[in-house]
Amino acid sequence: MAEMSVLVAYASKHGSTELIADAIGDALRRAGHDVDVRPVSDVRDLTRYGAAVVGSALYIGRWQGDALTFLRRHEASLAGMPVWFFSSGPLDDSAETAQLPAPKAVAEIAARIGARGHATFGGHLAPDARGFVEHFMIRGGRTGDWRNFERIEMWADAVAAELAREGVLGAAGREPTAGAVR
Repeated sequence: MAEMSVLVAYASKHGSTELIADAIGDALRRAGHDVDVRPVSDVRDLTRYGAAVVGSALYIGRWQGDALTFLRRHEASLAGMPVWFFSSGPLDDSAETAQLPAPKAVAEIAARIGARGHATFGGHLAPDARGFVEHFMIRGGRTGDWRNFERIEMWADAVAAELAREGVLGAAGREPTAGAVR
């Protein structure tokens, strides 16, 4: 396969999913891949990418609208490359104790494009978060941080290893750095 970048695209309302996307991008870079980490709203064209990881924060069990719009707009392009999805947001330890399914709309798109997998990671809600839903969650005592960056990096390392097996390399064709999974 030609040397192409990996896109890590995300939709994040308060920044938690962005930090997860950054961690995934860092793990892929350590494995030697050329990576762009960008909000889904900033991605217009996928022609320079050989693979994609797309994620969104979960709100009431659903992906953010701009993430779903991104998937629908780029469905044909995504179908032609290795793709993984991730969700972030359970404000409890459920993402650690069970393999949570993708939201229905995401699962349907994943089936159509042949996505390689989906992971759900715990979320984060700060006590000063603003928003209608957030207001009720904060009043209900649902603030905290359930993200597990070790688990996120292990998942990203597995994605990187699968990309390497398939010959998807970054533009520099770099060798993995120390500590990366091959």
